[in-house]
Amino acid sequence: MNIPVELETLHVDDLRNGAHPSIFDVNKHYDMLIIRLPSIDHQLLELKSTGFIIAPNRSYVYDPNTQVFIALEDRFLEMYRRIDAQADALMHQFEGYKETIETMQDTLYTNRIPKNFMNTWLKLKRDILRIERTLARATHTMDALIAHYEPLETFPINHYADIHEHLDRTMHSAILQLGKLDYIYNFFNTQSDEKLNRMIYILTVISVIFLPLNLIVGFFGMNTSNLPFSQGSFGTQAVLLGMTVIAVLGILGFWWWKKRQDPL
Repeated sequence: MNIPVELETLHVDDLRNGAHPSIFDVNKHYDMLIIRLPSIDHQLLELKSTGFIIAPNRSYVYDPNTQVFIALEDRFLEMYRRIDAQADALMHQFEGYKETIETMQDTLYTNRIPKNFMNTWLKLKRDILRIERTLARATHTMDALIAHYEPLETFPINHYADIHEHLDRTMHSAILQLGKLDYIYNFFNTQSDEKLNRMIYILTVISVIFLPLNLIVGFFGMNTSNLPFSQGSFGTQAVLLGMTVIAVLGILGFWWWKKRQDPL
């Protein structure tokens, strides 16, 4: 339907823009409110913008599907109900992210890290950052709306303060989850570094044990004459015995050194 005020062209473009950020704009004959809120469906994040025109007598909501303005029953209450429904739905939907993050923490503590761990972490980090930024802009917009209409007796300030509280609570919950994700990332990196250091340590031990053996093999593999044990009948057995003794002594020496480094 047509509204009883003439809208500026730029405002019409803003209302038609489905990706427009939250904004409250005061004008001479009408005010414009665009509120952009996240919507989460099975952890698929979507940002939805809803535009309102607040005329002197009643308000209108822009329907992006039909590209027309729909008159609301009340100037403020119906607009409140629509925004409040989105804010309440977001609070419940955000619980899915919190449960996923708690599950990730449990897998770290029990050392049962799935293969897609980092992909899940990156998705959560990206989505929750978008939610936090979007809600920060939305709460700022609600502040401006409440401050502007607070002097009016017909303005249900408690209703809109309730919306602001819900958005602010969800935003702070998002900030808290971002902190948990940073902790998870640091914990995951620490575990990965420990595994890498353990592998390097094992490889170093193996290299220390087998380096003398490789030296012996290389020495007796030279194509020269008068090599030790080359003339007797039991030369090979003697060399193998010597290599075994060296390997055992190397292992015992390493074990003794390890005990001195860590007596407990």
